[in-house]
Amino acid sequence: MIIALVAHDSKKELMVQFCTAYRRILAQHQLIATGTTGRLVEENTGLTVQKFLPGGHGGDQQIMARIACDEVDMLLFFRDPISAKPSEPNEMNLLRICDVHNIPVATNIATAEVLIHGLEHGDLDWRTILNPQHGN
Repeated sequence: MIIALVAHDSKKELMVQFCTAYRRILAQHQLIATGTTGRLVEENTGLTVQKFLPGGHGGDQQIMARIACDEVDMLLFFRDPISAKPSEPNEMNLLRICDVHNIPVATNIATAEVLIHGLEHGDLDWRTILNPQHGN
C-alpha cells in the first residue's frame, strides 16, 4: 500500500518516533511524504520515502493530487490543532480529499496506531481490491 506522511512542524518528531516504532510494518509498504517530514523520517529510520516539496511550498498539494488520482491508500497526518502556522499544510483540504476518495486517515498518534495495527492484521486489505496495483 501507499502511505502518505504529513506532519506540522511541532509534530515532526512524533512522526519520526511513530515511524521508528512501526518501522517493520512500514517497511513493507511504499511511503510518500512532504519534503521535510520525509527527509526526517528517512534519516532517522532508514525507511525509503519518496519526498515531495515541503508542505508550505506545495508538498501537501502534491499529496492531495496523488490522493485524487487514487494513488494513496492511507494518510498519516500528524497535525497541531492548537498552534499550526499558516505556512503548514492545509488540513481541511487534505481531510476533505480523503473523505471524497474514502482514504483512511489519522490526524493523531492514537488513531495512527489503530490504523497501523489494522494494516498489520489485514483489516485494510479491501484497499488492494480497489487498487490492485498497490498490493504489497
